Amino acid sequence: MRKERNLFKLLLIIGILLTVFVFFISINAGYIKIPLSEVINTLLGNGTPQNELTIFEFRLPRIVMAILVGMGIAVSGAILQGLSQNPLADPGIIGINSGAGFAIVLYMFFFQGTAFLTGWASVFIMPFAALVGAFLAAFLIYILSWKNGKVTPVRLLLVGIGINAAFMAGLVIFQMKMEPNDFMKTIVWLSGTIWGTNWNFVWALLPWLFILIPITFYKSRNLDVMSLGDQIAIGIGLPIEKERRVLLLISVALAGACVSVGGGITFLGLIAPHIARKLVGPRHARLLLMTAVLGGLLLLSADTIGRVIMAPMELPVGIIVSILGAPYFIYLLVKKI
Repeated sequence: MRKERNLFKLLLIIGILLTVFVFFISINAGYIKIPLSEVINTLLGNGTPQNELTIFEFRLPRIVMAILVGMGIAVSGAILQGLSQNPLADPGIIGINSGAGFAIVLYMFFFQGTAFLTGWASVFIMPFAALVGAFLAAFLIYILSWKNGKVTPVRLLLVGIGINAAFMAGLVIFQMKMEPNDFMKTIVWLSGTIWGTNWNFVWALLPWLFILIPITFYKSRNLDVMSLGDQIAIGIGLPIEKERRVLLLISVALAGACVSVGGGITFLGLIAPHIARKLVGPRHARLLLMTAVLGGLLLLSADTIGRVIMAPMELPVGIIVSILGAPYFIYLLVKKI
């Protein structure tokens, strides 16, 4: 047990140090190159006005947003996998992300131009719009997957893929009715891009993560018990249906809030929990914390790669994550089904 704890602490420290390392690489990635010494001086408050503008107003909000979105989506995927006992569960694959994206596109189509929803107020309203779409998708998936008193992992996956396709078709319909400029914005957003690159988006997302992720850690033991099966969980007195609904709501809320500012990022909620599980084992108290660290690290790394691989053009971070995640998803699909 002591060796396991020490190994977990070591892996956690390594993950945090890697995130810091990628942070400094990312803060210097872009058209304007800033030497590391000047970056440090600027962060300490001794930089030039040009460096302060570049770092604090453009690059730092995007870096923080990538870490936060990565943490939220990764933890959401870990919850879904724990609840469904399905290693293929991911909010992007089973349609929750597309439901949130559909609600965001509807919001942009009908309300974005109105006076009372422009500016900073719009930033804080968008997570709620995404939440409505994510809950609608989750409700449809749960209802349509229910058969003979239970939800099987394979049925959940297949229904989720169908719901995902339905919402994506709806997205296309409304996109075709948009102005060309708005159409291109939604295309880039849906492909997965950290487009909320100012501090307002950070402040809009922070409350969701700071409230929901600690609640998830608090309920990690319940996830451990539920992984033993419904009969054992009920036998020790766990109100399993209540806990399942609460954790599902947390997962959907995390995914919806992150999609509202990070776009349709698929496979991150699949990859990060699997890597964390191989590193620290199945206990959710450790698994969820390691998943959050890896989610932030992976998305920040993917965003950095997307900004430098085709510079001065940017490749959406969702494409980078999909390039890494799609082969692994196919491998799991062949292995498990």
